[in-house]
Amino acid sequence: MGFPISIDVRATTSPLGPAVDRAFDWLREVDARFSPFREDSEVSRLNRAELSPAELSDDFLEVLAVCRRYEERSGGAFSVRLPGRGLDPCAVVKGWAVQRAAEALMDAGARRFCVNAGGDVVAAGGPWRVGVRHPDRIDQLCAVLAVEDAAVATSGRYERGDHILDGRTGAPATGLRSITVVADTLTIADTTATAAFALGADGPEWAAAQPGCEVFAVTEGNRVFRSENLPLA
Repeated sequence: MGFPISIDVRATTSPLGPAVDRAFDWLREVDARFSPFREDSEVSRLNRAELSPAELSDDFLEVLAVCRRYEERSGGAFSVRLPGRGLDPCAVVKGWAVQRAAEALMDAGARRFCVNAGGDVVAAGGPWRVGVRHPDRIDQLCAVLAVEDAAVATSGRYERGDHILDGRTGAPATGLRSITVVADTLTIADTTATAAFALGADGPEWAAAQPGCEVFAVTEGNRVFRSENLPLA
């Protein structure tokens, strides 16, 4: 998937070795099926018209439904179909896939654990302390969150540059340096953070208005936005 994934288990009702193996197998399967960089993935085959919409898997249809929902909510700022490009649902797939992996661990008996996927986190049990990286200084934090049975996702340009585009213009999103969202699931947190970053200066208020979301953001002018119930440690 292009980023490191770790699982830290602190409490469980049964041995989890096989369940952890299955979780990583699932993530590898998702990468093979959804990556636009793999010629034989469902995404690539759909973009080449080798698959019809009627042939798509239930998982693919679920991801597309999430994509459509956030495109509508963001007024088109969030989009997985940009002009001149094929379908690329990666902005939804990461959080969705990791959340599914975490739920499988819970079903297998894990009670207190943390899945860290490239800095985005599913935290079961707790509380867990989750740091929000400073947008300029890799060795410093600008906030620490106390998270229990929730997920945290951050979108910004400090790791991958201007990789988030405004779907309304096709140009790199502007207005924010980073935005972190806390929500019940990583599907919601990650997709909301990406959509908010694409919205630019209006993103933090929009994200904070989404059901069950708390927000910490740093604007391009280095102003901090913090929603009222953000769970600071």
